[in-house]
Amino acid sequence: MHEYIAVRLLLPARLHPPVVAAVAYMHATDELIDAGDVGERRRALRGWDAETTAALESATPPDRSLFLTLWDTTRRHPFMAARVRAFLDGAEIEASWTGFDTEDDFQEYVSRYSLPGLMLTASLVAPLPEAGLDEPFVRGCRALIDGWQRGDFLADLSEDVERGRIGIPRDVLKRHGLTFEDLRSTSQAYGPAIEDLVREQSDRAEAALSECRTLPTLVAPEYRPFLQALIEVQELRLHAVRRASGRLLTEAAGPAGPASLRVLHRQYRAARKQRRQAR
Repeated sequence: MHEYIAVRLLLPARLHPPVVAAVAYMHATDELIDAGDVGERRRALRGWDAETTAALESATPPDRSLFLTLWDTTRRHPFMAARVRAFLDGAEIEASWTGFDTEDDFQEYVSRYSLPGLMLTASLVAPLPEAGLDEPFVRGCRALIDGWQRGDFLADLSEDVERGRIGIPRDVLKRHGLTFEDLRSTSQAYGPAIEDLVREQSDRAEAALSECRTLPTLVAPEYRPFLQALIEVQELRLHAVRRASGRLLTEAAGPAGPASLRVLHRQYRAARKQRRQAR
């Protein structure tokens, strides 16, 4: 919800339709392949991939509203077709996902699925090719989504444990003397180890977010408040994760509403100021 409000408040009106279309498609894909057994999810992805490809390659507008908005976006922003393709190619790792064995597995997931998902929208505010900033921009986006995804896995830990798969690598659990079954337990004996685990993963997420704090400086001034707000909201969510610590096994964590609204208000004022100066 915060991301949607940020789009409407902080981005130029001309970008509202393509960004909303990209986010809606990303979420629809994620929901389709996120539940059920692996075989079902893979079959769902194959069907979705074929349906998406047919819709985007059609010479006439598709009937389904979700594909219609995406079809229109790829006509107005031709580079988006390649972004959709990269996202769908990487979605196989999500459809097959049952957890991570190692940190390297997590990093592969971020590179193949989370980053292409972010780039569906980030590419719409990316610096122009002639600016020569493609590499640092993508690197900044990679750092942002690394911290974002790691924070999401922590914030959703209680829900993911119930579903039988978590985003914390098994070798990390082992290093803290924990197993997946320990996370299901209500025993207070595991409390200190779980708190240490949350602290370590939060530190890694914070380190990643710190690497992307210059990301807004790489884009046009009119897009900077939007990117700054995204980063600050993720930092707030990470603070909430740290505060919850061991309680993450019984409750989800998210940024406090008033604090998030203050971020959006501050960046909205910055966006308005920038627009006045651009006139």
